[in-house]
Amino acid sequence: MIKKIIISFFLLLFINIVFAQQIDHPDDPPYLKVPYVPPFTLILSNKDKFKKDDLPKKHNIIMIYLNTDCGHCKTLVKHIVDSVQMAPNSFFVLSCYNKLKDIKEFEETNNLKSYEQIVIGRDEKYFIPTFYRVKITPFVAVYNKKGDLIKAFSEGFSIAELQKILE
Repeated sequence: MIKKIIISFFLLLFINIVFAQQIDHPDDPPYLKVPYVPPFTLILSNKDKFKKDDLPKKHNIIMIYLNTDCGHCKTLVKHIVDSVQMAPNSFFVLSCYNKLKDIKEFEETNNLKSYEQIVIGRDEKYFIPTFYRVKITPFVAVYNKKGDLIKAFSEGFSIAELQKILE
């Protein structure tokens, strides 16, 4: 009898654990529910569109939502530009909601067009900050070469951290 009670207890405990892991948490941001590169569209400074389908294949993708007026964002972009060669198989997607003229100025100030691994554009539909539920800029999400989410940083990151993650 005690043996049946113990077996029943552990069976119920096991079932509870299994179902608890399957419960959808409504407060989780969409990027945790759909942990792969989202279907985004950016408007570039030359008014061309850049979409998820335009991402290079077999590259890690680093999605960064920023504000061109944000000091932390400016510092992060400077660090990326200074050490982009340390992440040769990575592609950086910088997105923001600033006006195109501000994006173009930011792009020129940081000489971003000279880097094939970096693109910056305007998220006109405000999709990216909604998808990631951005509260503070810069927000960074790192995806592997298959497009699966590796890690998200709600308050920026460093190239050294990126290298550790991608090893």
